[in-house]
Amino acid sequence: MKTKEEEEKKMKYHLSAVKLLRNSKLGILSTISKKCKDYPFGSLATYVTCRDRSVYFYFSDIAQHTMNFKNNKKVCLTIIGNKNVNDLQNNERLSLMGNMHKIDNGEIEYCKKVFHNIFPESKGYEKFHGFNFYRLEINNIRWIGGFGKIAWLESEQWKKNIPEWTGKENSIIEHMNNDHSNSIISSVYAQHKIKDKKSKMIFITIDGYYVKCSKGIYFIQLEKICNNVNEYRKELVKLAKKYRTFEIK
Repeated sequence: MKTKEEEEKKMKYHLSAVKLLRNSKLGILSTISKKCKDYPFGSLATYVTCRDRSVYFYFSDIAQHTMNFKNNKKVCLTIIGNKNVNDLQNNERLSLMGNMHKIDNGEIEYCKKVFHNIFPESKGYEKFHGFNFYRLEINNIRWIGGFGKIAWLESEQWKKNIPEWTGKENSIIEHMNNDHSNSIISSVYAQHKIKDKKSKMIFITIDGYYVKCSKGIYFIQLEKICNNVNEYRKELVKLAKKYRTFEIK
């Protein structure tokens, strides 16, 4: 049985891992080479995250990594932080191992919306044949937060999950932008040191929301996973109270 200290440490690791995942857009995708007799093959890949902690990609059919995971769906995405420029080995790293799946028709419109907002240039790929969206469904998570901060994280909270608020996110976003914009603005300032009174919520996830501001698109992290509207409301209220001193007059 884990001690309270061990549980708190694991929770801190989880929050840090989610922060890195949500705020990054680039990683190394490792696939199993079809051509080179099962050697690992690494390639640079852009990605976005969806409502749960799964990861979306937009790949060409002729890309080497696509041919590889079509032959063997097991992949690993490694994301590397860049805060510590003087000691690169002490930067945060997150490795997500799982299976790659092509997005089905029921999810494609949401996936397109998120991807094209984060990477507007990707919309131009639609005129080319052979580009498809894929989802990485995560099975194993390896976290390195720096020297001595290393753990395998429990995968349950990283599994595919359809929250109860799915389908209601537009009303949540509209309500926050219209009635609680001050909370959004103060959260952007508190978490990213950006002052922008025109910051707008654009997407929500189980553990936070994305904001579009003058500096780009940023993720605002919540402390707990929200699977229903009531849980989401409580976490947003908690965040508003926490960052009240960051409100811009």
